[in-house]
Amino acid sequence: MSTPSPDRTLARGVQRITSSALGPYQSAVIRIGFSVTYLLFLLRELPHRHEMYGPDSPWSWGMAKQLISGNEAFSALLWSDSALWFELVYAVALLSAALLMVGWHTRAMSVLFMVGVLSLQNRSIFLGDGGDNVIHLMAIYLVLTRCGQVWSLDARRAARRAAPEGAGAGRPVRNVVGAVLWVGLGLVLVAGSVADGFGGTWWLPALFWVLWIGHGLWWAVNRYAPRSEPRTLLDVIANLVHNATLVVIMAEVCLIYATAGWYKIQGSRWQDGTALYYPLKLDYFTPWPELSGILASSGVMVMILTYGTVIVQVAFPFTLFNRRVKNVLLVAMMCEHAGIALLLGLPFFSMAMIAADSVFLPTVFLVWLGGRVTLGRQRLFSRAARVPGSGAAARRRPRSTAEAVAIRSSGEQRYRQHRPYQQ
Repeated sequence: MSTPSPDRTLARGVQRITSSALGPYQSAVIRIGFSVTYLLFLLRELPHRHEMYGPDSPWSWGMAKQLISGNEAFSALLWSDSALWFELVYAVALLSAALLMVGWHTRAMSVLFMVGVLSLQNRSIFLGDGGDNVIHLMAIYLVLTRCGQVWSLDARRAARRAAPEGAGAGRPVRNVVGAVLWVGLGLVLVAGSVADGFGGTWWLPALFWVLWIGHGLWWAVNRYAPRSEPRTLLDVIANLVHNATLVVIMAEVCLIYATAGWYKIQGSRWQDGTALYYPLKLDYFTPWPELSGILASSGVMVMILTYGTVIVQVAFPFTLFNRRVKNVLLVAMMCEHAGIALLLGLPFFSMAMIAADSVFLPTVFLVWLGGRVTLGRQRLFSRAARVPGSGAAARRRPRSTAEAVAIRSSGEQRYRQHRPYQQ
């Protein structure tokens, strides 16, 4: 057997990153994780929204306007100080997070999700924490990814249109909703550009215009020349942007843990193994005082968890080249964030970090997890459809077994297709 030449290896690598969007399951988990996190946050703060971001906020509209005029941030809430406009922006943020979670018109919803996140967070910047900063960044990154390829309503609609007529698929339907969304967002973009409502920066309106024009070209090419060279070129550009953004997300997660770990090493409390004891004694961070007291009373556990946190955070970026060690540390970090949510009362910070960590989850695990969820949903619906004493329930049992076999085979096929990315 001959050894592959460097040119041939390079050609295969270029073909790999241009012909497909890598990590479809990882990007889908990131999409679902961050949209669910922000959706739950907005629902929890729904009774307090006026005090946090609205007209009753201590950080008044005029003060926010003055601050943003200096730092050139973007917030649609500063286009008007009326209560009706605030309610509209908050409703758009809620709705876009919910629709992005299920993957309905993912491209448009990712843009609206980013607008909602930036508008609310930049309106009252002193309310955020580390989790809000992560959501802030990931909301921008999600716009540049093809995060609706799997586990989305868009993927289901595309599969039905691509299926042959004999497989029970209906006739292709024109994407009227997508065209309406494109026109509506274009009108808002024109109004915002004319009124100079993008915070004074050049990159944000440029990004909006590139996305809007690109989506229009994508629709036109798919509509009139679905198998032409321009369609292939748009696919290659989208794949390159998606793969590059996925690398940026991975680097961002590694940077977060590396900087956090190295800063902890410099602290005297982390060096002597007592750092975890102090937040467990703060009333503000102890939703379960009895549980926090039990953990804080054990000096050995406090020392183990303190040193373990530092070791995991510092070592994680160096374990990416070893799949088994990386997976072990990944589980440890997710358990650490789950403990932070339980013991320190920071659920949304922990959910945001777990969603960011999911970019490193193995594809084989995500495919298996998706198959189990699909099988469980079908079993649940089949049980709900059964009527005691009727013959319909008996006739559905063989079908559920066949469905399970079909799900397993399709999952294995998808795993083999994306296997090179599983590490």
